[in-house]
Amino acid sequence: MLDVVIVGGGVCGLALARDLAKAGTSVAVFEARERLGGRVLSVLDQASGARLDLGPTWYWPDTQPVVTRLVDELELESFDQHDTGAALLLADGEKKPETRSTPRLHAGARRLEGGMASLVEALAAAVPPEAIRLGWVLRVAFDRGDHVELQFEAEGERRFITARRAVLAVPPRLLDEHVSFEPPLDVVTSDALRAAPTWMAAQAKALIGYAGEPAWRADGHSGNAFVTHEQAVLGEIFDACDARGARAALGGFFALSAEWRQAFQVGLSMLVESQFVQLFGKAVENGEQHVQDWATEPFTCASLDRTPPTDLPEYGDPLLRRALMGGKLFFGASETAREGGGYLEGALVAARRIGLQLLEQREDEIMAPGTSDRSSPDSLNGSSIERFREWVASKRGPAFANYRQRLNFSLSNGQREQLTQRAMLGSMEAVFKEALTVIQSLPFDHADVGVERGRSDLTPQVQKAFEGFIQELLDQVVEFNRTSCALSNFPEEHRLAKDYIGVTLADVAAAWREFSLDANRILLEKRVC
Repeated sequence: MLDVVIVGGGVCGLALARDLAKAGTSVAVFEARERLGGRVLSVLDQASGARLDLGPTWYWPDTQPVVTRLVDELELESFDQHDTGAALLLADGEKKPETRSTPRLHAGARRLEGGMASLVEALAAAVPPEAIRLGWVLRVAFDRGDHVELQFEAEGERRFITARRAVLAVPPRLLDEHVSFEPPLDVVTSDALRAAPTWMAAQAKALIGYAGEPAWRADGHSGNAFVTHEQAVLGEIFDACDARGARAALGGFFALSAEWRQAFQVGLSMLVESQFVQLFGKAVENGEQHVQDWATEPFTCASLDRTPPTDLPEYGDPLLRRALMGGKLFFGASETAREGGGYLEGALVAARRIGLQLLEQREDEIMAPGTSDRSSPDSLNGSSIERFREWVASKRGPAFANYRQRLNFSLSNGQREQLTQRAMLGSMEAVFKEALTVIQSLPFDHADVGVERGRSDLTPQVQKAFEGFIQELLDQVVEFNRTSCALSNFPEEHRLAKDYIGVTLADVAAAWREFSLDANRILLEKRVC
């Protein structure tokens, strides 16, 4: 019997399989597709000779430490996303595009030589080939008491696999829609699966490769462009060349909804090329085009995902990060991660979290009965405060990344008012919400802690961890908005007035007060028995 069976051969599943295999755990990976990678998909473009990313393209070293360390560990070649040159803004389909200066538009993003598939290939290479099986579709997960049994469909037949533990590294909504559990999951867990939108599931990308050098660079353009008029086919365009700029390619995200893409399917290729030409001229005609519509992928997009969320999803639901079936079943995928949810970073964070859970179970099994490592209340509280400070410090970069993510989400969904106010408030609320979960998880002991007028003496120490956090985020927001091409059509957002900043900070202050009250309540309830 296998120690661990992993369902899902994307980045989360493969990263976990690699770590478990290195630790001597017997493991096997079962992937529904006939390829590995999940939402990572790099295709060879014959015109340019480059592999182009139709799925995840970038990672951000400043805010995504886990994927950055892994890229270094695997010795993968990476390079900065090309942003040098002017960006274009096409706000009227009947006019020529306007030029904008947008330094560091992609905020330090990096790409991998050979595409993100290079990461998938490196992870898979560390797993025994016989432990990877393609074309196996999970249908049922059974709790068999001391082990788990999984029912798959493969090659037109039902197949059964048993293991001591099972990890479902599959987007939560796909599990809810396509997999049965025996006994059935409780209603709360099923609702949590259904409430986690699959990141980018309803989106589509277009990439075009060209023989020769990138003509747009010679014209002084970066390759970045934004198309904001109502007839836009692609809303955001970027340079997709290789590290040296010798293999020319452009990429873009569709502005058309999944329904409209399906309606225009026959002429979609022509519409895509027409928009590239409108932006960069006839030099970008007749490239080799690649389109990936993730909304048509049954192993990516659930039925609920075809309607994009109106707000930026908040991932990392605690219900999806706990073990089920008596500690034998785990949910993975990027959508279960508290940090980097939806991104490659989140997939790796989820893999690391499950790996630690499995390790803790293994240690518990071999630990002698009655052993204890209980520390004194003072040392527990001191170490917990220090761990909380370290956690808050680790969120300073991601908070700004989350702000940008929320801002882009609002723009892509046609919102036009209070963009900065909503995005900054949402970013801070997400940090505060996650901070409460962290406080709840840390082993604070309030048995001998002072309380004055209902406030724990630990509360000011928790608050102090955030010193300068909000101001630092505001400074980043002001500077980013000032240089943002996408916000140049929104004067109030582009250059933030003092009154607007004041209103935004008032909202954040209200969220801070609510967080402080909730944190104080949690601390007062903390006891270590």
